[in-house]
Amino acid sequence: MESTGDSLKIAMVQSLLHWENPGANRQMFSNKFEQIAEDVDIIVLPEMFSTGFTMSPDNIEKEEGEITLRWMQEMATLKNTAIVGSVVFEENGSHYNRLFFVKPEGEYLTYDKRHTFTLAGENEKYSAGTERLVVEYKGFLICPLICYDLRFPVWSRNTENFDILLYTANWPAKRIAAWDGLLKARAIENMVYCIGVNRIGTDAVGHHYPGHSSVYNPLGELKSFSEKEEIIIVKVDKSEVDQIRNNLRFLDDRDQFTLLN
Repeated sequence: MESTGDSLKIAMVQSLLHWENPGANRQMFSNKFEQIAEDVDIIVLPEMFSTGFTMSPDNIEKEEGEITLRWMQEMATLKNTAIVGSVVFEENGSHYNRLFFVKPEGEYLTYDKRHTFTLAGENEKYSAGTERLVVEYKGFLICPLICYDLRFPVWSRNTENFDILLYTANWPAKRIAAWDGLLKARAIENMVYCIGVNRIGTDAVGHHYPGHSSVYNPLGELKSFSEKEEIIIVKVDKSEVDQIRNNLRFLDDRDQFTLLN
């Protein structure tokens, strides 16, 4: 069933990743996309889906970022859907953990991860972004963010009345309770659908990832959850967001602030 304009169908691809091997990951996800038989509006991939969460960006050929972007554009057109995910991207001598929101016609918008993960040394290898992205797509306003951003409620705060917070991640098992709790909290405090897409499996440096890709509605009610390698398809409804916000006007009482970079 196609989106009616009041709803979006979102395919969350919870997957293993091939370590520092963009070609193998692109082929794997191409194969996975073939398994999506129904029409969907957005396909969401994990953080750094073409390489895994590598802290050795120099191991990735410079052109791989552009190659993966072109692949996303080709797949978006082929599947007639938006595709979202982040990759290692080199630009002007600096590396970024860059998210692409690619629309079906090939147009794309970008977001560079604001909160680089200092515990892993990401701040030493990747330049941090400074601008948040809000995408207008099929009647929804969507704010896509990346992994560690989830821990920072000010950066995630719903100041633009967006409908969906979308996190793409490589979030390890040892801190998965924080992932679960923060996704729910971000949904409640911002009165949005909060969607988190994580990877599974163990990477080359020994970090294990348990999935827990999830969808919470604006009341913090869990609508979808998975711990295995699969493609999870969920539908979100704009009318549910509007109804909850009209009945419970909590966002009217939010604090007003200006974020200083």
